[in-house]
Amino acid sequence: MAEHTGSETEMSLMDPPQVVLSVIMPCLNEAETLAACIRKAHVGCQQVGMKYEIVIADNGSTDGSQAIAQAEGARIVDVPIRGYGAALKAGIQAACGRFVIMGDSDGSYDFSQIAPFVECWQKGYQLVMGSRFRGDIKPGAMPFLHQWIGNPLLTGIGNLFFHCGLSDYHCGLRGFDREAILSLHLFTSGMEFASEMVIKSTLERLKIAEIPIIYWPDGRSRSPHLHTWRDGWRHLRFMLLYSPRWLFLYPGIALSLLGLVIMLALLPGPQTIGSVTFDVHTLLAGSFMLLVGVQLILLAVFARMFAFRTGLLPQKPAFYELIRRASLETGVVVGALTVTLGLLVYLYTAWLWSQTGFGPLNYEVTLRTMIPGSALIGVGVEVLFASFLISLLELG
Repeated sequence: MAEHTGSETEMSLMDPPQVVLSVIMPCLNEAETLAACIRKAHVGCQQVGMKYEIVIADNGSTDGSQAIAQAEGARIVDVPIRGYGAALKAGIQAACGRFVIMGDSDGSYDFSQIAPFVECWQKGYQLVMGSRFRGDIKPGAMPFLHQWIGNPLLTGIGNLFFHCGLSDYHCGLRGFDREAILSLHLFTSGMEFASEMVIKSTLERLKIAEIPIIYWPDGRSRSPHLHTWRDGWRHLRFMLLYSPRWLFLYPGIALSLLGLVIMLALLPGPQTIGSVTFDVHTLLAGSFMLLVGVQLILLAVFARMFAFRTGLLPQKPAFYELIRRASLETGVVVGALTVTLGLLVYLYTAWLWSQTGFGPLNYEVTLRTMIPGSALIGVGVEVLFASFLISLLELG
């Protein structure tokens, strides 16, 4: 039997503590500001008194940023795939700490002031967002469009779609429990990574806090990597794709109801409001709205089922219970009955034609039945075949 010496025991007792805090900075040619950011991060980490590391997720810098990071005591993670999200994902994967602080390395965030983030994590919060709008935005730190239009608009949309309740959806300085964020399986590689983290954290019901911060003008002489319109669209696109309700369901319901109201109002005959008369042309537009609306509602169901199956959205038992109750047979029967009703309207129109000896038609009369008949057949066919597709998706 091997003997354990006293010196071995002493060495095991003296093993260094595990890293608890990791500060991650994405970097692409930030030689002008990187050293100052790392030094501030050292100060902030030392103030909280935890074993820490500073990780620079380098995205292919060619200005000597890597040498600067090494000289300042940071660890470099080379990330060949370009993009803000790609750099941060690689940094998070490589980090050793249980709690991670991320922030840009352009000098706009003060890493010496990270203590409140750590305190929130110690209280049980899994995502701690900085808020520039509840804090202080220094003159020249944020372009006018970003400060007064872009960020407030996208934050408002995000809160409306996902009920996040945040004031600054896209603040780059944030802290989070590493394991909790890894469990979200974030996948975007661009600037929309910031939105994805917040959206998925909200959907998975992580505990989120928000603290005010100061946002400083960056220290770079070159233009920023952020592209206002392109990156703004990428954020908005991601939010729409992640919310089938707002992308498909609500517009579909609105169009269906509007189309149905128009059709019901014009079925008896023309309607005049003020000096404007609405007739069969408006009836045709209403039927088109109804068809498109029903199609959008069905797309919402398809999109949500696909998102659940692939893990893009968390499962919702109530939704599946509704789908289970609305079985294939129910959808087929409803679709078939709707098509049958439309065909009966067609037959009624043919009977009206026969009354003229199949001669010239009075379009004002016959279109008033042909248009809703066509709409009923279209809706019925959509529902009938959509029922088969929904059942197919249920098998996945």
